[in-house]
Amino acid sequence: MSQTPIEFKGSSFTLSVVHLHHSQPEVIRQALQDKIDQAPAFLLNAPVVLNVSALTGDINWKQMQQAVMATGLRIVGVSGCKDEALKKMIARAGLPVLSEGKESRKQASAPVIEAAPVVPAVIAEAASKTRIVNTPVRSGQQIYARNADLIVTSSVSAGAELVADGNIHIYGMMRGRALAGVGGQRDSQIFCTNLAAELVSIAGEYWMMDHIPAEFFGKAARLSLKDGALTIQTLN
Repeated sequence: MSQTPIEFKGSSFTLSVVHLHHSQPEVIRQALQDKIDQAPAFLLNAPVVLNVSALTGDINWKQMQQAVMATGLRIVGVSGCKDEALKKMIARAGLPVLSEGKESRKQASAPVIEAAPVVPAVIAEAASKTRIVNTPVRSGQQIYARNADLIVTSSVSAGAELVADGNIHIYGMMRGRALAGVGGQRDSQIFCTNLAAELVSIAGEYWMMDHIPAEFFGKAARLSLKDGALTIQTLN
């Protein structure tokens, strides 16, 4: 038993980052609701980070926060904020302002406690074009191929998650979740030799298990986007 009542440990979690491109709260609320309606089982009550780097001009942050929360999403932090007045409003609302990438390195003049990076636990090296995993991916494990394709040559258990900025290839039974093109690459694809996934996603377009056509379940399949919608075909 631990000698102290609490213990700090580093960890990583998969969170969706919602990039806001409109300053009107109602417009944002409706856009979010439309997306949630496409995959309610996956997005309902989901924790998200809001990226506000594209917002300019006056912003009613209280109304914006209420609009997002009205959809059922849970805001865990805000990133991309460069406006000092907006940062103060966000802080007053009780939300952390997160730094990411180069921005956090520029602020190294004073010691800071940084939030855990909003990326899955296993990260491909930045210089790599392909991440290859030759061992089974077990329940609770997350693998992320940053700026790369992801190839898994073994099985993926239920409760496991594969995430890639590029394509995902699974040469085994796929029972977990596969999210390709997570940086918005809409030409990404998912290739699987035995499809029984809990969830598949390409560039934010989702299918839960019960959305996968029955004739493809347990079969070799290829998923891609066509006219903005997920499509599936037999993998020969």
